[in-house]
Amino acid sequence: MAKPMLNNYDRAILELLQRDASLSIGDIAERVGISKSACWRRIQKLEQDNVIYERVTLLNQAQVNLPLTVYISIRTNQHNDQWAEQFKRVIEDIPLVLEVYRMSGDLDYLIKAVVTDMPGYDKLYKSFLKADLFDVSSSFVMETMKHTTQLPLEYSKKSAE
Repeated sequence: MAKPMLNNYDRAILELLQRDASLSIGDIAERVGISKSACWRRIQKLEQDNVIYERVTLLNQAQVNLPLTVYISIRTNQHNDQWAEQFKRVIEDIPLVLEVYRMSGDLDYLIKAVVTDMPGYDKLYKSFLKADLFDVSSSFVMETMKHTTQLPLEYSKKSAE
């Protein structure tokens, strides 16, 4: 599927929605300088094109008693479809696991998870054992220096107005 072409209105809408997805169509339209109906159509098109694929509310993890973020490096010596499916089933059933990436280089997988504390991490670690792993290494976030969910839009394909 070809990547959609974004014009300046689309970019402005996306910038606003990335900062605050609760803005009304009217607020967005006013800030962008287009009519409500044109704004609504553009947002619908961005959703149809999968540029906007989800709208969520971000929570403060400390306020929901999950203050500790851990990055878990996984190596396996089983590079086959059967093992990969089993690993996928294990991680999908763990709500503390937020992100999982298959990696190039020395790591096979990188996992981002949140836990309540070290005993909570130990429980999480033990749940990974069902996946028959070769090596697990974890690093804990001591300080978050930057965190954003906003993607820079200057790299998107530009269209004429």
